[in-house]
Amino acid sequence: MTTPNIPEQLLPQLLERFKDEIVTNASQPCLQTCKKSGSEIWLDTGDMEAIDRLITPEVSAVTTNNTLLNMEVQKGIYDGIIKEVSPRFKALPLERRIIEIAFLLNALHGLRLVKRYGGKVSVELHTDFADDMDGIVFYGQRFHAIDPDHFIVKVPLTPSGLLGARKLHDLGIPVNFTLMFSARQNVMAALLARPSYSNVFLGRIGGYMKQNYLGDAEGPGEKTVHHTQHYLRSLREDAGTPTHLIAASIRDYKQLPLLCGVDVLTIPPKVVADAFEKIEGPCHPMNDHDFNVIYRPGVATSEIRINKLWEVSDHEKKVFTQLSQEMPNDAWELEDHLRAAGIPDLFPDLTPVEELYISEDGKIPKHQRWARAISRGEIAIDTLLNLAGLAAFAKDQKALDDRIAKLI
Repeated sequence: MTTPNIPEQLLPQLLERFKDEIVTNASQPCLQTCKKSGSEIWLDTGDMEAIDRLITPEVSAVTTNNTLLNMEVQKGIYDGIIKEVSPRFKALPLERRIIEIAFLLNALHGLRLVKRYGGKVSVELHTDFADDMDGIVFYGQRFHAIDPDHFIVKVPLTPSGLLGARKLHDLGIPVNFTLMFSARQNVMAALLARPSYSNVFLGRIGGYMKQNYLGDAEGPGEKTVHHTQHYLRSLREDAGTPTHLIAASIRDYKQLPLLCGVDVLTIPPKVVADAFEKIEGPCHPMNDHDFNVIYRPGVATSEIRINKLWEVSDHEKKVFTQLSQEMPNDAWELEDHLRAAGIPDLFPDLTPVEELYISEDGKIPKHQRWARAISRGEIAIDTLLNLAGLAAFAKDQKALDDRIAKLI
């Protein structure tokens, strides 16, 4: 895959137009106490107005994604730039032209965040490359070359994502491996892809339980995060993997004291603002606390296989370790190996109707559609949430692409 380096050539002059200056605010006791517990603090937004109000010395990074970048682009702040640069890409087919302009906007916004706040910035790949290993590597390298000191490349959990992220790691490019919902997904990623960071989206786990009337939202996400943290720390010590855990999709300021001790907390603006006002007293590491999960009457945990969120079987660890020692050549080989090893529920083959269900349901799949397949071990809750997250990001990416298409 080749293309003229037009976005990279344009970025310095475009960045200069915005006249962004460093923004600093006073330290905040609630973030101080979280940081002292061993957690790095990131802001989960690309909204500069929000960050201006909330940035403190405790915050070391901001993270964007397809949804958050789309929110910024839809404000119209880059419409003039889109119109201006479009002729530079006229030699490319329309679809590729849109992707290149989207890449330009992503990189430009990321550079503005670096210039204004000084920390690391996670930048996400276009969703068209979620299943394209070569595209992941190509655009990952380009992001890294733009700002190797600050950009962390976000790669989603797919078979191609695992292989592409490993290639980026081998090139010395830091990766934030994203859209994960269980300890076993994170262990697989740490061993195969060796990213700098991986994630548990705990808020969506709680949402799945509550919206599907399976149990309380409080507990399962926090339990999954801390169990995952335990596994990743063990892998860092025993296997030399570099991966640190991000607790993502935090929904409420009350969760922050419960998550202290996790490697990274990435926190959305509303939660941070509430924490400034409402968290009092010190926070302590909660890594050794085992959170209680409350189920609705009649829910059979063996049927929903909820333990797959926070447990990694010895068999899974063995298979992941074997794969990491002899990496598959492509996504199909990886999927086939997992199925042959008796782990078919991580990357299942979906029917067209099932793909439609994923797209229709939004970020929280409807459990009843999948209950039988889950009970049979053909798919799992972490996999459903991953697929739903990919579909949601693709939808927001399309909205961003559509805005570009109308302007060019």
